[in-house]
Amino acid sequence: MVPNISQGNLRKLPSVGALATEARGLDETLSERLCVIVARREIDQIRSSIDSGRDIPSFDHLVSNVAMKARLISHSSPRPVINATGVIVHTNLGRAPLSERALRAAYNASVGYSDLEFDLESGNRGARSDHLKEIVRDLTGAEGVFVVNNNAGAILLVLCALANEGEVLVSRSESVEIGGSFRIPDILMRSGAVLRDVGTTNRTRITDYASAVSEKTSLILKVHRSNFRIVGFTSMPDLREIVAVASKASVPLVNDLGSGSLIDSREYGLRYEPMVQDSVNDGSSITTFSGDKLLGGPQAGLIIGDARLIDQIAANPLARTLRPDKMTLAALHATLTHYIDGDASNTIPVWRMISMELSEVEARAESLLSCLPEGVKGSVCSGASTVGGGALPGETIRTALVRLDHKSISSMDLVRQLRSFESPVVARIEDEAVILDPRTVLDNQMPRLRDVLASL
Repeated sequence: MVPNISQGNLRKLPSVGALATEARGLDETLSERLCVIVARREIDQIRSSIDSGRDIPSFDHLVSNVAMKARLISHSSPRPVINATGVIVHTNLGRAPLSERALRAAYNASVGYSDLEFDLESGNRGARSDHLKEIVRDLTGAEGVFVVNNNAGAILLVLCALANEGEVLVSRSESVEIGGSFRIPDILMRSGAVLRDVGTTNRTRITDYASAVSEKTSLILKVHRSNFRIVGFTSMPDLREIVAVASKASVPLVNDLGSGSLIDSREYGLRYEPMVQDSVNDGSSITTFSGDKLLGGPQAGLIIGDARLIDQIAANPLARTLRPDKMTLAALHATLTHYIDGDASNTIPVWRMISMELSEVEARAESLLSCLPEGVKGSVCSGASTVGGGALPGETIRTALVRLDHKSISSMDLVRQLRSFESPVVARIEDEAVILDPRTVLDNQMPRLRDVLASL
């Protein structure tokens, strides 16, 4: 009779209890229940591998594996990281970090009850977006505001509410894919509206809009090309010209700005990024933009403009499915107060990074060099930071970079090691060296970054 090798190996497996106990002995901060759950999962995986003919790992290896996996689960997630990539609004790293004031506001809104949908003066039910009406009016001049969970949702809701089954005029140069397969033609189709292309890819004239208007036209949609540029033989009418066409046809002009800047980017040597208040002043019926890009707040989509249209949008059944929570609204309101106070460039992290003087970045870079241990060679070189997040494509900011070369491990291993610390550092590889850009490191993370580099 041929012996059953798998059955024999299975008898050698440690018990779940023994594995969990030893794993918890390596880290007493781990809960007993968590270690049992992870140990059971580990044993199940080993059973499957035995059936495939693999050997059983040593007991110590299993214990170490269980402890490591339990720690990963017990860590807060998503985990905070140190962004040393040089990309300010880094989509994969959570986009805009919040200001201290916004963080406190979100915390205060979450630890107890709040007047989220309650009018304290009348004692009656209120509306979530009411918390932002006054401050948005003061900053932009818009009559009304409605907030949803992101700008993609804002566009979908506006189209569903204002253009269902009607034609929407969009310049061919603005029939874009914004990111994550969010395509304007697809969103129009999902909303029930019909896309009517205007002009050509590189040149659209005001006469193209005027001649495309018909009794089927529900609105004109202008989309900011936030993540690419068309250069060369190009033309596009001024926003006010398109507003005039929309007004003559008695249809709304919806302007999707994407990034939502309230500060003139030209003040910091960057190309002009369309500003929210300019869109309102130029006559857009509705303006939509993100809360977590150049606005520098939490993920949100803001819909502002004509009060009558805002009420129509808010009454759409889809609005409830897209509404933000109390923490988002609190953080968004707090972020906007920085613009009211006039200190946004110093207090909102995104604008603090954009406005940081080169001399300060150079001083940061030099301070990082002083922390490097023997075996790691470092140097400071010039380079460029980018805004990122689908804003100001092709625009860069002069910066000072720290170049790292390790004498015994490759750049790929070094950049992986930087990500393995308790405070993971995300860097980039350029010309076979690890590159750190201090511009995108938050002020309160600089000491931790120095500690990480000293530990290499």
